[in-house]
Amino acid sequence: MTVDSARRLDPAARLDRLNRATSHLDPPLAVLDLDALQANVADLLRRAAGKPIRLASKSIRCRTVLRQVLAMPGFKGILGYTLAEALWLAEEFDDIVVGYPSVETAALRRLATDPRLAGRITLMVDGIEQLDFIDAVVPPDQRPEFRLCLDLDASLRGLGGRIHLGPRRSPVHTPADAGRFAQVIADRPGFTLVGLLGYEGQVAGVGNRLAGRPARSLAVRAMQSLSIRELAERRAAAVAAVTAVHPLEFVNGGGTGSLETTGAEAAVTELAAGSGLYGPGLFDSYRAFSPAPAALFALGVSRRPAADIITVTGGGWIASGPTGADRSPVPTYPPGLKLVPAEGAGEVQTPLRGAAAAALRIGDRVWFRHAKAGELSEHVDEFHLIQDDTIAETVPTYRGEGKNFI
Repeated sequence: MTVDSARRLDPAARLDRLNRATSHLDPPLAVLDLDALQANVADLLRRAAGKPIRLASKSIRCRTVLRQVLAMPGFKGILGYTLAEALWLAEEFDDIVVGYPSVETAALRRLATDPRLAGRITLMVDGIEQLDFIDAVVPPDQRPEFRLCLDLDASLRGLGGRIHLGPRRSPVHTPADAGRFAQVIADRPGFTLVGLLGYEGQVAGVGNRLAGRPARSLAVRAMQSLSIRELAERRAAAVAAVTAVHPLEFVNGGGTGSLETTGAEAAVTELAAGSGLYGPGLFDSYRAFSPAPAALFALGVSRRPAADIITVTGGGWIASGPTGADRSPVPTYPPGLKLVPAEGAGEVQTPLRGAAAAALRIGDRVWFRHAKAGELSEHVDEFHLIQDDTIAETVPTYRGEGKNFI
């Protein structure tokens, strides 16, 4: 990062830049700061240490951003979230892995009618029932071969299954499970196994530097260290078991929160990331990295209930996941504002308290980050791309293009 770029990322300088660049627009509005985005790109590539990064589209949900980042060295392919989305993206992009099993019958039928799209899209599977479902929708003799990726459960388990740390995804957990399922796929017409994916959410998706909770942070780091060691051995054995049945084009692993550790595994050929581009609130609690806030939204100050409290219009953009304070939007600029616990982020108004409130006037703006990256795009039609002190371009989100896949 240049000295000038670092200056522009200073909180006071950023607040001034963002306000000046968007002064002619009414909030709510969303921006993507290109200086911060570029800093985050550089950090992701540094942490990936030479392994290609597949972009997780659910954490981006803007085709322009996908297009621009995929044009950069070090990024390759998309990890999508529904087959309908993949079909839409595959009209432009040629390598899309659907990260979750699909039961979209209309989308499966369309995939079966277009060999070009079938060659660009890889479906995710983790059980025989899913193969049966696909065959029932479109029999093997009525479609091109479908490319498949095997979803390996990457959670940490113990005590005979009584302990489960990580996402509850695939039933394919052991190397033997993976080898058996690979053989099932190899024996069935209409399918070709090309990839293996394992997402260690207990490492990539759990913060390990929790503010005011040192004991909890230490326990999380200990769990993650154990999980990293266990998974590296198990994933390598699973890849060996699968490739004994059929060669693989790729082995995908990790996420923004685990690029260093997942990338260190020889069995992993590519990584996945997306949230790290935008720098959402949930990534404030990670020890190994600290992304710059790149995607932000502005709300207007409309009330002053007390000398140290201001109220902004709107704001209740709560993230998915377990209900808690960490799912609320994060007041970011100006620094020194916090949500009022009794009200939180409201449907129509959001009170904020803090030292910065006294200097804000009616009509001023407060800039927030969403707790999660991609979900911001479900609330706005467009991103204003900020370069220096101006809007370089305004681009549509998925919503702005009339697309809502979940």
